[in-house]
Amino acid sequence: MKKLVALFLFLVICISGSYAATKHVIISVTNNWNKEKANEPVVLNLKKLGAAFDVQSAVVKVDGKEIASQLDDLDNDLINDELAFVLNVPANAKKNIDITLYSEKSGKTYPQGVYADMMIRGSKGKNILIKSLTIPGTSNVYSQMMHHGPAFESELTAYRIYFDEKQTVDLYGKFHKGFELKESQWYPSDSQLARGFGDDVLNVKGSCGLGTLKGWDGANATHIKPVDYLTETIVAYGPVRTVVDIIDTNWKYQGSLLNMRVRYILYSGHRDCQVQVSFKKPLGNEVFATGVQKVGISQEFTDHKGLVADWGNDWPVNDTVKYHKETVGLATVIPAKIIKSEINDKYNYLYQISASGTQGFTYYISFTSMKETFGYKTPEAWFNYAKAWKEEVDHPVSVACMSK
Repeated sequence: MKKLVALFLFLVICISGSYAATKHVIISVTNNWNKEKANEPVVLNLKKLGAAFDVQSAVVKVDGKEIASQLDDLDNDLINDELAFVLNVPANAKKNIDITLYSEKSGKTYPQGVYADMMIRGSKGKNILIKSLTIPGTSNVYSQMMHHGPAFESELTAYRIYFDEKQTVDLYGKFHKGFELKESQWYPSDSQLARGFGDDVLNVKGSCGLGTLKGWDGANATHIKPVDYLTETIVAYGPVRTVVDIIDTNWKYQGSLLNMRVRYILYSGHRDCQVQVSFKKPLGNEVFATGVQKVGISQEFTDHKGLVADWGNDWPVNDTVKYHKETVGLATVIPAKIIKSEINDKYNYLYQISASGTQGFTYYISFTSMKETFGYKTPEAWFNYAKAWKEEVDHPVSVACMSK
């Protein structure tokens, strides 16, 4: 009888596939800073968590309560690479996080903390959602793309990346916290504006906009050209973070042939965005530039150690999209170790940067628009935020695995 039961179970397993596998892990997240870390991103490499299976779902608990989490396949090989979530950690405190990984997918959903989309313009206003697009370097699809490239938002702010050689970071400011891009598609109607929707708040022209990585020709920031191919992809849509990749294949630059990925990551609860720049091979002596564009007759602030910010207004009076002139605050935080010098050109306040011998670097961008009911109303308030934000960036939490 026992042999028959064992045989039956064996047949069930063969038919259904295999038992669902699980892995339980406890990690600690420590904030050694003397201030609270709110909505602090925690990102875990799944391979390092020791699961002997492809992770298809996860449950993350803090203080016994489940929080929103997200699994991401970052290299498009159909295997999840990272688990991400955000949490609050008090000053000088530690949180233990209970994580269970599963080999089967779950139908569970969490409240959306971010949103992203990219679209090709369709006939009669019926735009077509896409995830990724690659073009030869000589092509120009800027005008064929709705909002000119991928766009993504948290409740506080929204960004878009131009799909052309400029690859500029452009900005959408809000009056009120909330999600608007799915409905407004960056260009709100009169009725949406009357309902309190935000709109485009920056006239980027040929500038670096907010923190766009640029080349440097010795006197001015330059666009990313020539390249063999340009690819823009929405890698992750949420609910915890959006991930957008800009890939430049064979960028001929300063005597080198560079294969570069610029990855923009926006987390739930954040106005700031992380920018991860990576290369297929270690860099030589190439020099790049990034910072903030000059917004009209703007006020600038720099700490000469990686923070550059400004406050101003540069929206054309007779702009065809009829929005009011906008006042914005922009800020970029760059690691001091890659800075060569501070430089300005016609359109930008910049840092000249180089990362010889490495395959990448990370920096951060943030902005406000004065229309925000929840934001900053003066240059002094904005610069104080920027200084506090840089200090927060400089004090990340530490993560340790307590059990596997």
